[in-house]
Amino acid sequence: MSQHAIYADHSATTPVRPEVVAAMEPYFTLQYGNASSVYQIGQDARHAVEEARRKVAKALGAKSREIYFTSGGSESDNWALKGTAMADFLRTGRRGRIITTAIEHHAILHSLDTLKKFGFQVTYLPVDKDGYVTPDQVEKALTDDTILVSVMMAN
Repeated sequence: MSQHAIYADHSATTPVRPEVVAAMEPYFTLQYGNASSVYQIGQDARHAVEEARRKVAKALGAKSREIYFTSGGSESDNWALKGTAMADFLRTGRRGRIITTAIEHHAILHSLDTLKKFGFQVTYLPVDKDGYVTPDQVEKALTDDTILVSVMMAN
């Protein structure tokens, strides 16, 4: 990329800082084992992943078991919506309602389309000319069968 270009899509991908490249280089070249494997190089990789999980948890004031690594935002969106909906279904037997807007990221909208095919209800709140919904709108939309609200902060 040109030295003078302005890259404005960091939510999709971003350059990796040199110190991160240096820290990760051994895992790209020497310690590249599958962390789910039983052989030593895999177990070494698993140990590195778990150590990273512990460090992230500590930095966030969370428990290690609360930290999940995904490949990116779309996978995370998909997992959050479908996982929440299915967990609620398995716990209650109901197909609850999800509140969102029609201007969400396509990963959200596609996940919700899939959930609708399985009988989950989706309510789309209107947005103003700037793309905002108010907390009052969300509160008025909440019902006893609402299981999740997914509204982006910025786009």
